[in-house]
Amino acid sequence: MKEGISINCLRPPNLLSLSRIVLMPLLYWLLYNASASAFLIAYIIIGSTDAFDGIVARKLQMVSSLGKALDSIADLIFYISSAYFLYYLYPEVIVANQIYLTIFFTLLGLSFLISGILFRKPVMMHTRLLRLNGVLVYLVIIASFYFDTTYFARAVILSYIVGFSEEILIFIFYGHVDPDTKSIFHLLSADRVKIIA
Repeated sequence: MKEGISINCLRPPNLLSLSRIVLMPLLYWLLYNASASAFLIAYIIIGSTDAFDGIVARKLQMVSSLGKALDSIADLIFYISSAYFLYYLYPEVIVANQIYLTIFFTLLGLSFLISGILFRKPVMMHTRLLRLNGVLVYLVIIASFYFDTTYFARAVILSYIVGFSEEILIFIFYGHVDPDTKSIFHLLSADRVKIIA
């Protein structure tokens, strides 16, 4: 069994997800010890693996539950670290959005709590909105090097609040569905089709 997991970890999409985890200490080191340009270049490269792991998995037909789990863990580490990077580099953006961030982290924790209670493990959904939000967080960090992103960051946080609220509603009303479910509206549509049929 362990050998099967090890072989699965070596698949290209899983390696891309793992690289986001393994290279995170490098980003912290660059943040504290290198130029802003060096940090930004590394952040862009490492963050881009979030898009490529899914694309590669689908193209090579290597979508797996292990890959989805690795992607979720890598996303959580990368995007929470991104909030810290923003705070370290541009604290005024975080300070101006403290209330919204408190709601964001409360809903994130509630989502883990509810899925943990219902399914005996924390689950992270990859709805369309949450995927979009991941891209937007990535862009907020990059854009912050060029202009004030206070309101851009606020819009992203508010979008995450909606996304986590949707995730919680999915857990409560639909149980343990495929983490790649597009949205609660797709689940509602499927329910309507069943009723009509």
